[in-house]
Amino acid sequence: MSKLEVNIGGLQLKNPILTASGCFGFGQEYQEYFDPNILGGVALKGITPEMRKGNLGRRVVETPSGMINSVGLQNPGIENFLKHYSLEIKQTLSHTTVIANINGKSVEEFVLLAERLESLKHIHAIEVNVSCPNIKQGGMSFGVVPDLIKQVTQAVKKVSSKCIIVKLTPNVTSIAEMAKAAEEGGADILSLINTVQAMAIDIESKKLVLGNGIGGLSGAAVKPIALRAVYQVKSAVNIPIIGMGGVSNWRDVVEFMMAGASAVAIGSASFKNPMIFPETVHELSNYCQREKLESISDIVGIVHKN
Repeated sequence: MSKLEVNIGGLQLKNPILTASGCFGFGQEYQEYFDPNILGGVALKGITPEMRKGNLGRRVVETPSGMINSVGLQNPGIENFLKHYSLEIKQTLSHTTVIANINGKSVEEFVLLAERLESLKHIHAIEVNVSCPNIKQGGMSFGVVPDLIKQVTQAVKKVSSKCIIVKLTPNVTSIAEMAKAAEEGGADILSLINTVQAMAIDIESKKLVLGNGIGGLSGAAVKPIALRAVYQVKSAVNIPIIGMGGVSNWRDVVEFMMAGASAVAIGSASFKNPMIFPETVHELSNYCQREKLESISDIVGIVHKN
C-alpha cells in the first residue's frame, strides 16, 4: 500500500489531496495541465436544483494574501448536469474519487439533489454545503444553526447510500458545535472551512467593489483561521475531517493533517499555479520518505501544545 493512501469515512483515496469545490469546475478544465486522476479525489462545482446564472456585477476582487469571490453558485442545475456533464465526468475521472457538492434553499431541495445523484455509481460521495440561504427559515443560513445542520444531514443520509460529507462555514461562534450537530445527523466526514465573509470598498467611487456587496474570502489569509477550526473540531467529533482554507503548498498540507485533517483540499491557490496538485503529491511522498513514515496518516492529529 502506498504511504500516501488514506481511508476516510469509507473512501479509499490514493493520496490525501483533493480539489476544493468551486475551484476545479467539473474536472475537465485542468486536464491540459495534468491528469486529475492522480489526485485522491475531485470535488465538483456546486450544483443546485435549478440553473443559476450567478450574481450580477463584479464577482472577484484580489486582496492581500487572498481573494474575495461572490460568484453566486453559478451552475447548470441538476438536470443539465445529469444530461450534459455526468457522462464526461465518468469518462475523465474514472480513476479517482468523485465528490458532488450540493446546495439547497430548503431541506427538500437538498433531498431532491441527493436522490437525483443516487444512481450515479461514478459519484462516490456527496458534499452537503450548509452555507446556503434557507428561505423557509427567514433567509438564515443552514450552517449557523445546529438543529438545521442536523436536520438536513439526517434527511440527505436517509435517501443516499453514498458517503455524506458536510461542509461547515467558519462564520459562526463555535464551529465545534456545528460539527457535533453534523455528526449527530449521521455525517460520515466533515469538510472545513468554507470561505470567510468579507468585503472590499472602492474609495474613488465610494462604493462596494463586489456586485453583491459581501463575498467569501479565501487564500493564504484564511489559513490560520482554518487550522484553528480543524484543530478544535478534531477534539469535538469522532468522524474524519477534510481540511481546507489557504493551502498554498505541501507544508500547509502537513500542518492541516497535524491539526487533525485526514485529507486536505486545495482551492484558490490553483488559480495562481494549476500544477500545485501534482507538485504537492510529489512533495508529500518525499516528506514521508524523509520522515520515515509508514503512512501519511501517522501524522493526523499529532500536534500538541507547548
